[in-house]
Amino acid sequence: MATLASTRAFHVFHRHFQVVTPRFPRSLLETPKPKRHPLHQPLPSLCPCVPPLTSSPKSLSITFSLPDGASSISATKVVDVDLSLAVKKKAMEISPVLKGTSIFLVGMNSTIKTNVGKLLADALRYYHFDSDSLVEEACGGESAAKSLKEQDEKGFRDSETEVLKQLSSMGRLVVCAGDGLVQSSTNLALLRHGISIWIDVPIEMVAKNMIEEGVQIPVTELSTAESYSETGDNQVFAQLAVVYEEMKGGYATADASVSLQKVASQLGYDDLDAVTTEDMAMEVLKEIQRLTRLKKMMEEAARPF
Repeated sequence: MATLASTRAFHVFHRHFQVVTPRFPRSLLETPKPKRHPLHQPLPSLCPCVPPLTSSPKSLSITFSLPDGASSISATKVVDVDLSLAVKKKAMEISPVLKGTSIFLVGMNSTIKTNVGKLLADALRYYHFDSDSLVEEACGGESAAKSLKEQDEKGFRDSETEVLKQLSSMGRLVVCAGDGLVQSSTNLALLRHGISIWIDVPIEMVAKNMIEEGVQIPVTELSTAESYSETGDNQVFAQLAVVYEEMKGGYATADASVSLQKVASQLGYDDLDAVTTEDMAMEVLKEIQRLTRLKKMMEEAARPF
C-alpha cells in the first residue's frame, strides 16, 4: 500500500507539473524596461499558471493648516499606493541573489497563506503548488486519502514525503506546505533544499475564515482533534488548537517567520483584518532578502585569505 501511494505521488507530481509548466520565449524572461514611471505603468504578470491578484489600494490622509491663527482649512489628499506593484519591485530586486531557490510556506492552512503563496509566485515568476492537494491527488482524491490515512498511516506519510522529494528537487517554486511536511526529520531535512517561512496567523482568525468559507480541516491535518465533543464554532477552534500545539515545533524550525500580528503592529493597524495579502508578501520578501544577505556574508567570511 505504501509503495503504491508513493508511486502515485511520483506520477501525479510530474503529470501536474507538465500541465502547468509554461515555456516562455527568452525575451519574456528578461526584466522588462518600463517606458513610463513604474508607479504609472504596472508590470504585466508573466506567470500564466497563477491568476493575477487584485491589489488592495490604501489611502493616505494629509491635513494642511493655515498659520498665524487663521482659520484652519483641512484638505484630504487620497494617494493610491499600488502595493502589488511594490511587491513585484521588491521581488525583482532580490531575484538575482535568490537564484531560483524554492520557497516553502509553513504554518496553519489558511486563505492568507494560500494568497500570499500565489502572490509571491506571481511576483517572482515562480510556480505555485499546494502540497496537500498533490498528496490527496496522489491518493486518488480526498476520500481515498482519508481512508488511506486511517488504514495505513505510514503509507500516507510516505506519500507526503514522496511529494516533498519531488518538490524539493525542483527550483523556482512557491510551495504552501501542509502540516505533514513538518512532522518528520526526513521532511524537515528536505525543506532545507529551499527557504522556509512560517506564516504565523492567529488561530482565532484561521477558525473564523474556515467557518465563513465553510472549509473543513484538511485530511492531512486530522489528528486527535477529531475526538473533541464541542460543536459548531467551538469545535473548529478546538480542532485547530490541538493541531497548532502538535505542529508548532515543526513550524518553529523554519528559516524565518512572518507574524500577521507583528505586521499589523508595525503598520499601526488595530484591526488584524486590515493587513492585506500584499503587506504579508512584502514582509516575506524582506525576510528572504535578509536571509540571502546573511548567507552571502557567511560565505564571504568562510573564504580563505
